[in-house]
Amino acid sequence: MSWWRPSDVGYAVRGKLADIGHATQLLLRLLRLAGPTFKRFSLVRDQVHFLGNHSLAIIVVSGLFVGFVLGLQGYYILVDYGSAEALGQMVALSLVRELGPVVAALLFAGRAGTSLTAEIGLMKAGEQLSAMEMMAVDPIRRILAPRFWGGVIAMPLLAAVFSAVGVMGGWFVGVVMIGVDPGAFWSQMQGGVDVWQDVGNGVVKSIVFGFTVTFVALLQGYEAQATPEGVSSATTRTVVMASLAVLGLDFVLTAMMFTI
Repeated sequence: MSWWRPSDVGYAVRGKLADIGHATQLLLRLLRLAGPTFKRFSLVRDQVHFLGNHSLAIIVVSGLFVGFVLGLQGYYILVDYGSAEALGQMVALSLVRELGPVVAALLFAGRAGTSLTAEIGLMKAGEQLSAMEMMAVDPIRRILAPRFWGGVIAMPLLAAVFSAVGVMGGWFVGVVMIGVDPGAFWSQMQGGVDVWQDVGNGVVKSIVFGFTVTFVALLQGYEAQATPEGVSSATTRTVVMASLAVLGLDFVLTAMMFTI
């Protein structure tokens, strides 16, 4: 007895292609609505406040403890090579290049991404989106676009806060607790971190991650089944898909940045 049939495979492939087509249409629609959305900047501003301010606590606490760990682990690695003064450079490069954008994006997906998916999914389940269409109000333009661009703006700001707090955490462990020379800590950091190459690469990563996480969250909420189970499944898919997308894009972007 065969466990699969060619017709089943064809049906599954056709369904996936249809999903990709719907996602592409939604993405292009959101990009085309950039101009009209920013003309009503108050909507975007409210979403930046909602997504960024409500994610700030977990970003700050996580960044602080990541900085603590980097300062502690980095010192005991560098001291074996007589380079403990380079602790500031190591902490800063680790945060602005890699850990800041990636960890902040993962936290953003778990906090803000799930909130967006649940909000849009519940609006769909409550037929609020259908009611807006009946009143000749485009839900993509009024609901999705401000949230999309709000997330794209909020994510780089959160990544910058994460990196800044992480550097302070590394300074506290290295200078205050262990006793690394503070002048060497800051001078090595200033001399070894390039604004355009290192900080700029981190900013590019955070913008791409914000774009990806926000779009995945909105897509899952907009395409969710209008049931409590459908909203719950969509929220779970948001965390899984957004996290995998961030990690995969991080590898691609890192490879491109170090080869170009």
